[in-house]
Amino acid sequence: MDLSELHRVQRQERATDSLQELRESFYADVAAYLESLREKRADAAAEAVDPFRSDRVSELTREIETAEHVVEAIYQRRIGKLVDEATLTATGNGGGADGLTAEERDLYEDLVDRIQENQQTVLETVAGDRSPAATPTDSTDTDTSETEPDTETGSDSERVPPDPPSGDIETSPAAVMGPDSNSESDGPEDEGAEDAAGGEAETTSDGDGVERRTVRVTSEVGEIFGVDAEDYELHPSDVVDLPRENADPLVERDAAERVE
Repeated sequence: MDLSELHRVQRQERATDSLQELRESFYADVAAYLESLREKRADAAAEAVDPFRSDRVSELTREIETAEHVVEAIYQRRIGKLVDEATLTATGNGGGADGLTAEERDLYEDLVDRIQENQQTVLETVAGDRSPAATPTDSTDTDTSETEPDTETGSDSERVPPDPPSGDIETSPAAVMGPDSNSESDGPEDEGAEDAAGGEAETTSDGDGVERRTVRVTSEVGEIFGVDAEDYELHPSDVVDLPRENADPLVERDAAERVE
């Protein structure tokens, strides 16, 4: 697993309306890949004189952030297709579950069961074989009558607190991507607030919701792959509009400067 494979999977997922086949361990492999990068970054930071200005630390950070963005985009693209396939299967109109990851298969099977159960309930209600669900008013009256004896016979201190919610949590992209997905994204947002208050470089957002910055390249960078899945050739004196996640590291490395 590496960044090239993630980009290949993303491109193929975008190119077709059907789900491409992925191995069951795909998300687990991504998690292992990201954990390896984080360990390398920690080692590089420990060896660097100044971790905040270390090229190696910055390079690994960019790779981690890009991988997190790409795998999230892959998941979001696939989940829409998965819901469509589950609906077709549940209603007997085709569909299938080939090439799903372990996490996606669990969701697919759960969706099929729930849709079929709901469909049966609706059809029986329409046919008159099942009574419609109770109205909210009936439910409220019933709940009130059931709880009134407790109010009269017991004190607040004698009441038993409700059971805490179950600790089982379904697997999500956030669980795959680890703590960096949330903790590191706080930095750019805080910086964006400071920029807006202080009147610094303008930040824009494109149609996909990607925040962008306009910068002037001050040293030779070459080709980079943006978090918006676009390639950029960066040479000295170029003025370019980059995704914020790509522009800010260049500014921090003195490889670019913000354009007011």
